[in-house]
Amino acid sequence: MRRNRRRSLAAGTLIAALLLVAGSLVIARTLRYPDKPTQISIFASPIRSFDNRDRTLTRFGELEFRGGLELASKSPFFGGLSAIHLDAQGSRLIGVTDKGAWLSARIAYRSGRPAGIVDAEMAPILGPGGRPLAAQGWYDSEALTERDGKFYVGIERVEQIVRFDLARDGPTAHGEPIAVPSDFRTFVRNKGIECLAAPPKGAPHAGALIAITEGSLDAAGNIRAFVLKDGRTVRFAIRRSGEFDVTDCAVLPPADLLLLERSYSLITNLGMRIRRIPLAAIEAGAVVDGRVLIVADLAHQIDNMEGIAIHRNARGETIITVVSDDNFSVIQRNLLLQFALLGE
Repeated sequence: MRRNRRRSLAAGTLIAALLLVAGSLVIARTLRYPDKPTQISIFASPIRSFDNRDRTLTRFGELEFRGGLELASKSPFFGGLSAIHLDAQGSRLIGVTDKGAWLSARIAYRSGRPAGIVDAEMAPILGPGGRPLAAQGWYDSEALTERDGKFYVGIERVEQIVRFDLARDGPTAHGEPIAVPSDFRTFVRNKGIECLAAPPKGAPHAGALIAITEGSLDAAGNIRAFVLKDGRTVRFAIRRSGEFDVTDCAVLPPADLLLLERSYSLITNLGMRIRRIPLAAIEAGAVVDGRVLIVADLAHQIDNMEGIAIHRNARGETIITVVSDDNFSVIQRNLLLQFALLGE
C-alpha cells in the first residue's frame, strides 16, 4: 500500500510539473480579460484538512491549518491569481492575475474558517492613458503591495512597478509607472520581480518598497533583491536553498518578512515553503536567510502557490493566507488556504 502511495505521489508530481511548465507558455492574448469592471460568481468548495494522508493533523511546522477553499467560476476572466492583499480584518481581498486583471472580493467566514467568496468583481488593470496594460504587453502582473493608501503592482517580463490609487478611483484607477533601477533590465526572462512588500512605520526600511525576484541569481547563486526608497537602491540577496524560487512575500509586523516559495521540476516534488526573514538583516550587500515555518508537497493540499497575505483575526491571532495560480489550466486548481502562526 505504501509503495503504491509513493508511486501515486511520484506520478502526481510529474503531472503537476508538466502542467506548470505548459501553463507558463500560455500568453495573455490567447485569453480574454474584462474590458470594464464585471461582477462574477465564485464557487467555493471547502478544504477541511491539509494533509492528504492524515486528516486529523492540523499542525504543520510552526503553522496550524485553519481551513481552505477550492475556487472556481464560469467567468472566462477568473484564474491565474498571482498576488493578493487583505484588509486588516482579513475580509476584503484585492488580487492581481497574471493576465492583467484586478480581482476584488470578500472572504466570508464561518466559525473562524473561510467559507466562501462573495461580492466578487474583476476589471482590467489600466495604464496611464486608461488603456488596459495587458493590451500593451504589460500583462504578467505577479506582485502586489499597499503603501500609504496606494497599491503597487510588479509586472514581470517588462520588469516594471506601477502605482495605483485604488482608494480614490477603485478598479478604474490609471496606473503610473515608477522609476526602477537599471538592474531590472538584467533579470532572467520570466524570473523577474515576483514579490513586493512595504514595511510599515516603525519597522526597518519603513517607507520603502522591497522588491525580490523569482529566481534571477547573483554570481554566488543567490536570489537578487532590492530596497527602493526616494530614488535610492539598496541591493541585497536572499540565500537560495533547494530548488525553491520566490513567488511572493508579505510583511509580518512588526519587523519580519514572510517569503513564499515554490519548487517544481520533472525530478523533484512540487513544493511550497514559507520562510521568516528579519527586516533588520536586510542591508547593502547582505545575503539574508530565515527560519522555515512550513514545507509542504503533493502529499498536502497545494498547487502552484503564488500569493501570500497576513492579517490578525478577532482573537488577535496572526493568520497567513496563501493562494494558488492555476495558470488557466483545467487540471490545476485555484486554492485559498489559511494558517494561524503558532507561538506568537
